[in-house]
Amino acid sequence: MATDSRTAAMPLLVLLGLVCQEAGAAVAVTIIPDIGAWGVIASRLLFSALVLLPFAFLRLRRGAPIHWPTVLAFGVSLAAMNAFFYLALARIPLGVTVTIEVMGPLVLSVFASRSWKGLLWAGLAATGVVLLGGGAQDLDPVGLLFAAGAAVMWAAYILTARAAGAAMPGLVGLALAAAVGALITVPIAGVVVGAALLAPQALALGLAVAVLSSAIPYGIELSALRRMKAETFAILLALAPAIAAIAGLVLLDQRLTWVVAAGIALVTVAGVGAVASAGRKAVPAVEEAMLDVAADGAHRRPSEE
Repeated sequence: MATDSRTAAMPLLVLLGLVCQEAGAAVAVTIIPDIGAWGVIASRLLFSALVLLPFAFLRLRRGAPIHWPTVLAFGVSLAAMNAFFYLALARIPLGVTVTIEVMGPLVLSVFASRSWKGLLWAGLAATGVVLLGGGAQDLDPVGLLFAAGAAVMWAAYILTARAAGAAMPGLVGLALAAAVGALITVPIAGVVVGAALLAPQALALGLAVAVLSSAIPYGIELSALRRMKAETFAILLALAPAIAAIAGLVLLDQRLTWVVAAGIALVTVAGVGAVASAGRKAVPAVEEAMLDVAADGAHRRPSEE
């Protein structure tokens, strides 16, 4: 009975992870004026690498292979996705940024479904984007372009993550990619931001962004994927634009017009529909890696730790 109760609570736990992720993005918005977007980008990737590398070391200690060309491609896509995302956040609201960004994986889900339903959801998403454009006259066009870049790089991130998952077990690829991303972005942040990046408050808030946006969601995903279908998990992740819009309103007082809000709602519905239509094929590659780690942890004996 207790196990059934925990399983029933998993969707709420996944939604909590999404809330933490968007709360982390909201914290990032508050510190961008102090350390710039590049400071946030570097801090998140650096601290995320420090959180994830222990998972990789456990696998590497047990003889896991490293495919460096895949790691480098994965790391570049991860760094670029984060760079475009936070550069967009510096200019346009959180809800709009996430809604545009999610078009990348949504398009992949439509292709994965290979059905007329997928085209239907693509049309609905396109309508949402048109509404965003029609109600976004006051939005920074450069910020919109950065968000579009984040969408493209999120799609690239998923494809390279799948390649990494095929070449390396568990979270080895993601952890090493985060390290590569940190090696790319930290020097850039050092040049752009300078000593402000090392201020205690900046470091503390950068750590908060990484914990809220990476550590807590990853921990929740590991727990949730042991007890729920990966397809259900992916559908819940598709709610990110709506949750981001709410987080922007509540935490940052980012008010949206009704037209923009309607656009976000349509893209969210389209994302959920596309994932549901594609089924297991739409599960993000990193979540597949999480599933591998979760299954490994569930079956490992204490003596194997």
